[in-house]
Amino acid sequence: MTELQRIVSALQASGMTVEPVEDGALVRNGESRVALFADADPAGGVIVRLHLDLDLYVEEDALPDILMGMNLLNQGLDYGALNLDPVTDEDEDEDSPLTFAVLGRAVLWLRDLGAGELDRLREHLRRFEAEVTEAVERTLHGSKGLSA
Repeated sequence: MTELQRIVSALQASGMTVEPVEDGALVRNGESRVALFADADPAGGVIVRLHLDLDLYVEEDALPDILMGMNLLNQGLDYGALNLDPVTDEDEDEDSPLTFAVLGRAVLWLRDLGAGELDRLREHLRRFEAEVTEAVERTLHGSKGLSA
């Protein structure tokens, strides 16, 4: 059983909704879905990467303002960070402005896959999703909203 399979089984056994997909898993919490990927660390332990798609997209010309806002948001996050990933569309021509997706990302190193470390992963998952979602929603719906 791979590290990912063991993590998926443990999360499902604890009552979390987890669906294996291609090379990772989707952890569902309400309407949000955190993609989880796990790999053995050559130095020992397991590296777990978390990705939260926020369904926010930014055009290239808005990057200066967005980057400043994301930097401020990232300073307040303890369980992850906001990143921009370019969205590629093969049908667009080369002169079209780039579009970027705003994603929440986190990386967690687990010493092993024992009960204590899996509890730490569950707590990290819960806090990562809640913290990133809350920070973005507060910014978008607050008086000083992030404009995309």
